[in-house]
Amino acid sequence: MFVSIVAWDLSRSTETVESLRDYLRDYAVDAYATLEGMRLKAWFSNPARQTWGAVYLWDSAEAMDGPARVSRVIELIGYPPTSVSVFQLEAIAEGVSVYESLTGLGAALEGDHSAVG
Repeated sequence: MFVSIVAWDLSRSTETVESLRDYLRDYAVDAYATLEGMRLKAWFSNPARQTWGAVYLWDSAEAMDGPARVSRVIELIGYPPTSVSVFQLEAIAEGVSVYESLTGLGAALEGDHSAVG
């Protein structure tokens, strides 16, 4: 398995963390849920710093072309990611959580827009 981390500094874009939440709700979450070979995609943000990105967990290196098939975010933001990293997965530990499933969690879907400094 492989991990990829993609991040944008939105300071040069007309898009903001707040506006990109609409993209998640209206399109991206459902579109990415259809990708074969992607185990997980977790979007992250820091509204105070206007940082936006995602962490992916992939079945194989070959599956990592998935975002090219469904993503519209480069078109929205107006430029490629500020940072892209790919790593081989070494291990996973799943802890004890109050959440039975991760699906449906997050500020864009829950309406929790608490600021991170």
